[in-house]
Amino acid sequence: MASDNHHKKEVTITRRQEIFFSWSKDILIYILVLNLFVEYSANIVIDSFTISIFTAIVLKILLEIVFKFEHLVGDFFKARPGKVSNFLRIISMWLILFLSKFLILEVIDLIFGEHVELGKFLDVIILVISLMVAREIFDRIYRALGEREPATN
Repeated sequence: MASDNHHKKEVTITRRQEIFFSWSKDILIYILVLNLFVEYSANIVIDSFTISIFTAIVLKILLEIVFKFEHLVGDFFKARPGKVSNFLRIISMWLILFLSKFLILEVIDLIFGEHVELGKFLDVIILVISLMVAREIFDRIYRALGEREPATN
């Protein structure tokens, strides 16, 4: 049987498609992780699956803001030479990541009230780390699959 490879069009992915895929993927991963935490942790409570979807969206937005701010501050100190700048970069990035958990708790509480309880500070840290690890695992698998030779018919 003849191959149809010569009939295939080369696909170009736009920046908007990349952003859409990235956000969709992350939100779906966050929904999955959030609901596993709801199921297996007594400290994390979300009233419904629908609310977990909205919580995942809010978490994605908040984490994007935190990471962008962290990178801005990190880049600011990286541009300055010396050990003091490096020390200040590490301390400021740690403070941003530490304090952002309080921001996340407050924003989630403000938006969802008693419908969402992400637990105490330690619960939020474990949850956010789990969200980031799940996202990283997915990304690594995705990249590894792209490193293979193209499929042939």
